[in-house]
Amino acid sequence: MAVCARLCGVGQSRRCRRRQRSSQQDQASDSDMDEEEEERIVCQGRSDAGGCGGPGVASAGPSSDAAGEYGGAHVHRGADAGPPHPQSLADLPPELLVEIFSLLPGTVLPSVSLVCKKFRQILSTETIWRRRCTEEFGMKEDLRKMEAAGVSSQDIYVKLLHPYRHILGLWQPDIGPYGGLLNVVVDGLFIIGWMYLPPHDPRVEDPMRRRPLFRIHMLESKKATVECMYGHKGPHKGDIQTVKKDEFSTKCNQTDHHRMPGGRQEEFRTWLEEEWGRTLEEIFHEHMQELILMKFIYTSQYDNCLTYRRIYLPPAKLSDLLQPGLFKGTYGSHGLEIVMLSFHETSARATKLTGDPNVPAGQLTLDIDLRRPVVLPDVEQQRNIEELSRLVLGIHQEVQREQQANGSSVPVTCSEEGACGGASTVEGMETEHSACSDSNQSGSSSGTSPPETQSFILPLGVMARNEVYPRTCRKCFYGTGLIAGHGFTSPERTPGLFVLFDEDRFGFIWLELKSFSLYSRLTDHLAHAHAPNMERFEAMLHNMQSWTS
Repeated sequence: MAVCARLCGVGQSRRCRRRQRSSQQDQASDSDMDEEEEERIVCQGRSDAGGCGGPGVASAGPSSDAAGEYGGAHVHRGADAGPPHPQSLADLPPELLVEIFSLLPGTVLPSVSLVCKKFRQILSTETIWRRRCTEEFGMKEDLRKMEAAGVSSQDIYVKLLHPYRHILGLWQPDIGPYGGLLNVVVDGLFIIGWMYLPPHDPRVEDPMRRRPLFRIHMLESKKATVECMYGHKGPHKGDIQTVKKDEFSTKCNQTDHHRMPGGRQEEFRTWLEEEWGRTLEEIFHEHMQELILMKFIYTSQYDNCLTYRRIYLPPAKLSDLLQPGLFKGTYGSHGLEIVMLSFHETSARATKLTGDPNVPAGQLTLDIDLRRPVVLPDVEQQRNIEELSRLVLGIHQEVQREQQANGSSVPVTCSEEGACGGASTVEGMETEHSACSDSNQSGSSSGTSPPETQSFILPLGVMARNEVYPRTCRKCFYGTGLIAGHGFTSPERTPGLFVLFDEDRFGFIWLELKSFSLYSRLTDHLAHAHAPNMERFEAMLHNMQSWTS
């Protein structure tokens, strides 16, 4: 009781501990410790009061007082007896130690258990490990169900969550030019690797689709089990290996589960329905049929035996034009692809996470110069592709003059040679939202507030996979887009117009191709995915481009 009196600061009141417990119950403490568990560790505290050998329990008098206090017994002291001073953690009540240890990272708890027998016994309390699983990994499943089945929360942390913590987050699979997006998360009592797939072309604003590639669990034994989820015959044996930092690989041990009774033809038709949401007969464009068949042949050969490299979401700054992140966009016959939009001082860049045989994943598909806004003409003039080209060429010539004057590379092109392909071509153009200024009136005063939106319409002759696009925009900027021949041959940057519609949508007009791409934000919550700092993110972008250059 004396220890409790010192800790709660109310003196030597005999009812101090009773009031403290009552107060904790009234405040609905977040400790989910079961009463039986508390009773168990209190009893352990009685029997092992001297287990740690701390100074505060050396003499018989204080030890018996503390033991009686743990058990809730009233101890009669003399009038002159003062409360003992706790000299170490070992002098604290076991239930208080449980609360303290529950706040420590799970990685340090094994070291704490080596201090003494008392600490080791307290660290076997499920309350501690339950909280670590919840706070460190976001497990929302009721872990008591697993405990009832014979698998402790400590086992889940030590044998499942902690060993595989390094594979949580976003990854890009090495599937040649096609790339991909894998998100490894703690999902219920599983660790699951979800492959993210864009919506069916051309429904760019539909939500992303997900397909499980592997899962790890402890449902059937007291050790972690890895299962491959690829194919149509249910989970089967798999393996995961950590190759090196920020890289791991998966292997399927039963690839016969990927085969279908109808052979490759049935596999192709099933894959086509999942990938494109249609049959081959419904795709009339011959070139598109060739591209689809090529992708199936290339990707199916891996049989879910893949290597993954870590990728990060771009850091956000208050000065960014819009929130950086992942977007899905239309790419003509190649269908929908996923890009990552990031901001770098005076430029915005969109890097491909999924790609195609022309411009592979990892390459810089769009490079936008935020220093060169463009004000769109009125709607009638916007219909004329020649008027838009005139604006673009005017900015392009200005860029060329600056390039010649400075004798350096064009500032609007990407900084990494691998992304640009070393091509020197016309730079893409961007238009500024009339929000930048009402420049149609050359003499307007600086105090005039710009309009919040501006009418927008695609020029006649510009093809769009999705004709349902916003008819108003905020800003437009000068930029370039990367194009190349099959096999990423003869890459070059071509002029285009970046159009910001709102916080979740933007577009790009490829002037040379007379094509329009609409991009829509990926809104899924992606945990363990943010870059530690801008330097790590920049290094990741550079590595991504080198993987496919």
